[in-house]
Amino acid sequence: MGERRDDPDLVALRSGDEAAFRALIQVHHGQMLRLAMAYVRDPGLAEEVVQESWLTCLRSLEKFEGRSSLKTWLYGIVMNIARSRRRREARILPFASLWRRDDSDSRRPTVDAERFGGDGMWSSPPDSWPESKLLSSETLLRVKAAIESLPMKQREVITLRDVAGLEASEVCGLLSISAENQRVRLHRARASVRRMLEEYLR
Repeated sequence: MGERRDDPDLVALRSGDEAAFRALIQVHHGQMLRLAMAYVRDPGLAEEVVQESWLTCLRSLEKFEGRSSLKTWLYGIVMNIARSRRRREARILPFASLWRRDDSDSRRPTVDAERFGGDGMWSSPPDSWPESKLLSSETLLRVKAAIESLPMKQREVITLRDVAGLEASEVCGLLSISAENQRVRLHRARASVRRMLEEYLR
């Protein structure tokens, strides 16, 4: 892939445009924070990771060769810093402990394949899911907790794809995995989240 030196955000940042930097923060800060939370889980620590990522972005801007999008490069910085901080922080408590898990079910299919299409979405939503409940803040918290309870490899893929909004090819590049591996991890992650949410809503 050729260098993307014509990226308007990149050009503005390299020219020292503070307004462009503030706009970039406005667009990406929330998603970067959620990505950091996939690794460190502690909100305060995740905020530190994101702050350090922005500083690293500014310090390393001239070294950015444009072989990926600025967004992908930025999220890669978040991942690297978050992974490093996670290794150093012994006080991280797994959110998975909040969920009752049966280890004997670890190899059981998460959700019947017929219940959702090839795009990973429900082919037809369960009749027992009232719209008001689906849209409730409590349900959103359950979705967040469900994602946080996933194994790391699945959690980082679903966070990058469904939370940060990266394309499959970008995720493959960031995680150094094949397209098939990315697809399988995402499928399993989405299916697990659906199963947990369905159990809650049922």
